[in-house]
Amino acid sequence: MADNNAGAAAGGGAIYGLGIFGALVWFWQEADGFWEHALSIVQGLFWPAWMVYEAFQALAR
Repeated sequence: MADNNAGAAAGGGAIYGLGIFGALVWFWQEADGFWEHALSIVQGLFWPAWMVYEAFQALAR
């Protein structure tokens, strides 16, 4: 039997998913019009990825 670490990957995915959900809620509450709400969806999806990228950049310095 192969030893895999699927549990560790699932935990990271759950944290990332909570980050996306939290960002969506935050940006949605800050939006006023239709286009701001549309932009808030895009921001909510990409903000956690940007934060992870910035964290890795800070670690590499």
